[in-house]
Amino acid sequence: MTNKNKIVPVILSGGAGTRLWPLSRELYPKQLLPLVGEQTMLQETVLRLEGLADLGAPVVVCNDAHRFMVAEQLRQVKQAAETVILEPVGRNTAPAVAVAALQAMDDGEDPLLLVLAADHVIRDAAALCTAVTNGVDVVQDGALLTFGIVPTAPETGYAYIRSGERLRDAGRGTRDVENPASSLQLPAPELYDVQEFVEKPDLDTAEKYLASGDYYWNSGMFFFKASVFLSELEKSAPKMLAACRKAWQGRSSDLDFTRLDAEAFAACPSDSIDYAVMEKTERAVVIPLDAGWSDVGSWAALWEVGDADDHGNVTSGDVSEVACKDSYFYAGSRLVAGIGLEDTIVVETADAVLVAAKDRVQEVKEIVARLKKQNREEYLLHKRVNRPWGAYEGLDAGDGFLVKRIMVTPGASLSLQSHQHRAEHWVVVRGVAEVTLENVVQTVEANQSIYIPIGHKHRFANPGEQVLEIIEVQTGDHLSEDDIERFDDEYGR
Repeated sequence: MTNKNKIVPVILSGGAGTRLWPLSRELYPKQLLPLVGEQTMLQETVLRLEGLADLGAPVVVCNDAHRFMVAEQLRQVKQAAETVILEPVGRNTAPAVAVAALQAMDDGEDPLLLVLAADHVIRDAAALCTAVTNGVDVVQDGALLTFGIVPTAPETGYAYIRSGERLRDAGRGTRDVENPASSLQLPAPELYDVQEFVEKPDLDTAEKYLASGDYYWNSGMFFFKASVFLSELEKSAPKMLAACRKAWQGRSSDLDFTRLDAEAFAACPSDSIDYAVMEKTERAVVIPLDAGWSDVGSWAALWEVGDADDHGNVTSGDVSEVACKDSYFYAGSRLVAGIGLEDTIVVETADAVLVAAKDRVQEVKEIVARLKKQNREEYLLHKRVNRPWGAYEGLDAGDGFLVKRIMVTPGASLSLQSHQHRAEHWVVVRGVAEVTLENVVQTVEANQSIYIPIGHKHRFANPGEQVLEIIEVQTGDHLSEDDIERFDDEYGR
């Protein structure tokens, strides 16, 4: 029997997070980083829902380039996705949720979709679960629910929601989040009709919004039945829904991932849920949420949610500061020292350092755009590059040579490949490598090495139970990642 209250989290993980450069990169964006705790933001997003009853496996929509990192991070916290949908191109949130809704209804069910961004901070997970539980009845009745963040300041960086009349008959009592099976009846939840969605205001307007008590920050989180969302999308954006249906119907499977039809999805109009549906529907309802929420859209926002010392400084990593105030320091790979800084952001990674006035951190995206225009790799990836089999990082480079440290996870294997312009020397420094060279398979142990001539087919695998570490020295006249011809690859690249 179908569970009409089944809640399917839809996790949107397609962002690039350019405003948190140099920590966030295009191929390693902020949702895949542990910015505010030990878990990554994606992992935190999934784990904070554990207090909900009737919770199904999540559907994750992400960029194709991030697919293996997303899958691995979910595996690490034992939260396997129902499916990971790969977007061939970004088309904003409305199409992403549309294909997730089509997937959710593919087996004849019509679950409740809880749409969440993978890169938000929510300090009070219990408050979120309570708000979701309080919204179940009204969502079952056909409402499109959004979560309005109770504002704490006249914020000019967020869009707002203006609430209308309270829904007097909203809910028939709510379940106890800690004990969902309990018959305890709590007061009807605080739910309101949405009067309007408004754009980011100037400071004077934001102060008026705050004083009125009728406005909430627009969180970008939603809760609705899959069928209701698709019905409303068909009314307001029929071309978008038609393109999404075509992309979904033309989907293909790739390992544990679902690939949308690239041509059909590329033809889809790009728009947010707010613009495509919520601003046009008559079913919009808002529930206030006071849960320590932040979209962490800038380094200043990350400073705000950090644990500050008595002088207002937030530090991460190996940091030493003297006479600094209200500043943020991040040390990724070495000691960072600051003297006499106030309202300043300092972020250090292995290949880049950012120093910025806290009130100008929104301009970081201009630095990223400049780096991209200059074809510099620093906008795209870190010195350490993640791969589905593990990771590698550059150690040194010069005319005709490149040195890397390669780390292969237990049980993983690189592709069978060859290079036309470079030879490689491998030195095993930890673990045991199973090396295939042409048609010969051999074992290379720690403190042993092997030479791979130009043009020879080769691969290495980690058959052991510890991480395999190899120092690779490339020599040749073209030392780029595009000099790879793959003959066999378990990851489908």
